[in-house]
Amino acid sequence: MSENIMTDEELDTHFRELVDMFIDQANELAEHSNRENIGLALLHAASRYNAFVVSAHASGLSEYEKNIKGARTFFLSQYEEMLDQNFADYKKVFQENGTKPQ
Repeated sequence: MSENIMTDEELDTHFRELVDMFIDQANELAEHSNRENIGLALLHAASRYNAFVVSAHASGLSEYEKNIKGARTFFLSQYEEMLDQNFADYKKVFQENGTKPQ
């Protein structure tokens, strides 16, 4: 994607569209694969891609190595926050429907 300037609302909408695309793909894969393997594959893909993103921003090995700790802290905190929010969302599904999500 090019470096288009987007408003915060446009960025949020685009982010949610990307998330939905990955979830749709995971759901399609779940028709023939086990959900746990798909979840782990998504985690692995995210970690590999994020390592690539960090490396792409570095001018060389020295800068890359300097950026790893901060990037790791950022990605782990983001994942923890997102995971907690999704756990809370699914808890609401249980509470509202009295059954597990499908």
